[in-house]
This record gives sequence, C-alpha cells and structure tokens, in this order.
Amino acid sequence: MEKKRILVVGLGLIGGSLAMALQGFEDYEVVGAVRSQSTCDKARARHAADRLTFDPAAELPGADVVVLCQDPAGIIGFLSDNRERFKPGALVLDVCGVKTSIMAAAECLPEGVDFIGCHPMAGKEVSGIDNAEGTLFRNTHFIITPGPRATAEHLGLLRRMAGYCRFGDVIETTPERHDEMIAYTSQLMHVIAVSVCDNDELFSCKGFEGGSFRDCTRVAALDAAMWTQLFTFNAPALAKVVWVLMQSKPSRR
Repeated sequence: MEKKRILVVGLGLIGGSLAMALQGFEDYEVVGAVRSQSTCDKARARHAADRLTFDPAAELPGADVVVLCQDPAGIIGFLSDNRERFKPGALVLDVCGVKTSIMAAAECLPEGVDFIGCHPMAGKEVSGIDNAEGTLFRNTHFIITPGPRATAEHLGLLRRMAGYCRFGDVIETTPERHDEMIAYTSQLMHVIAVSVCDNDELFSCKGFEGGSFRDCTRVAALDAAMWTQLFTFNAPALAKVVWVLMQSKPSRR
C-alpha cells in the first residue's frame, strides 16, 4: 500500500525542524523541498526528510498534506502559482508569523483543498537547516487559524501532528486576533531588541551586561529580509501597539 505524503516546502530552521519531527508520523512519507544544492546536501546529511526534491510543484498532485515554510511573500506566490496543482482533499498549512494576509491569499485555492493557518511559537536567533532540530517544538505553543472550509477531519489530523511533534498545546483563534497578539508578544520584542543594538553606545557597555541584557537583545540577530516582510504585512497591528505604548504614561503613586 502506497504511503500518504507530507510535503514540507522550505527546509530552513522551522521547515527543517518540522520535517525531522514528523518522520514516522502514522503512515506518512515526509518529503522535503529545497532550492539549493547546499541545503539539499545538508538536509541529506542530517536525515531531515524521508526524501528530498527540488521540484515541489511536481509533488503537489500526490501530497496529502502540504506545509509551506517560506517567507510571507514566498508563501503567497506559491499558493497563487500552484493553486490548480494541489491534490483534491489535501490539507495545506503554513508556519508564517502573520496570518491575515496569508489566509486571504489562500482563498485562491479550489474547493476541496483545505487551508489552515498555523504558527509554531518556537525558534532561535539563528536560522537555516544547520540549526534545525526535531525537538524544537517540545512544550511550545502551536497556534492555528482555521479557514471557513476547515473540516473536522483535517483539524483532527493537524492536532495529531502537533501532538506527535510534542507541542505543549494547540491554541485556536482568528487570523485577526493572532496578528494583534503577535504584534505585541513577538514583533514588538524584535523592534525593541534591534533598537537597543542599533546604538553606537552599545560597544561601550562591555563588561556591564548581564542576563537581562542578553535576554532582551538576543533576538536582534534576526533575518532582516524576512522580518521586514513580517513587519510590513502586519503593519496596522504593529503600528497600533507602538502608538499605544508611546501614549501611555507611568502611573503615579
């Protein structure tokens, strides 16, 4: 009997870690899609997937689950370019840090192809397949934003996948609520970290930094191109959070 197929498009830190974590899940084969020979060689050496491919579009007609792990613009472009290639009845999900714009882009998919937005609340200050690990998601939050066509069958499958990857819990919300909360709990933290580190006085602080300083600035070593997209796609929510903080006054006692 032919195995079912999970196609993971993009084997960076998150995609590579998911491909590793999902190997052995039920009766699925995990196929990892890469763009460069370098990533392919590293993924093969690390056994990041059961099989690797340079042509994700050719895998789509046989993929029961498709996990999109590119940057926001890459996900939107992939959905548009391949909307007629997805297998009827397939579950498509993404792992992007913004949800409203991604869910809107997924409306191009044909009837019978189910899209569920996802956001694993896990990561590192480093990126790439070199830093991927199958244990990355243990005891972390897994946020999902089901679309209007989401079926109970696919929601159940997604929750089983999350359990297999050892997520701590699954949080279901709307794309709008996700983006509002992430603007505060994630994106604002990156803005603060970069603001602190983008200061010439930083280098005069050597010897005076402690754990709190390191914790605050750790995420400043970000993928600038990707985070620029995340900030841009979620600009209304992020701008609102920054504006509210700027208007707030310290309480008097």
